[in-house]
Amino acid sequence: MGRIFLVELKGRSYYKCRFCNSHLALADSVLSWVLVNIMLGPQEERLMLSGMHTVEDIFCCCCGQIVGWKYVAAHDKNQKYKEGKFVLERYRIGKYVFELLVSVFF
Repeated sequence: MGRIFLVELKGRSYYKCRFCNSHLALADSVLSWVLVNIMLGPQEERLMLSGMHTVEDIFCCCCGQIVGWKYVAAHDKNQKYKEGKFVLERYRIGKYVFELLVSVFF
């Protein structure tokens, strides 16, 4: 296996892998199809609450932990809007928020 080059996100807040702290996505971005430092698993059919979907698991490229899944195809026409989007599982990620400490001098 070759050397892994991680992408560091620049922004006020971002989501990171809870296990190894690798950057995954900007928290300010509303687009759920832009992720970094991930690997995709094989496609599989999965029955979810909203119906049958073809999905791929998302793995952190640094530590190999599953951090979520990607919708590849929806079998129900009402769920087609999910295709190509990523879902990060809340308990497998952390959020970094840059806080600026402001001192007030009188």
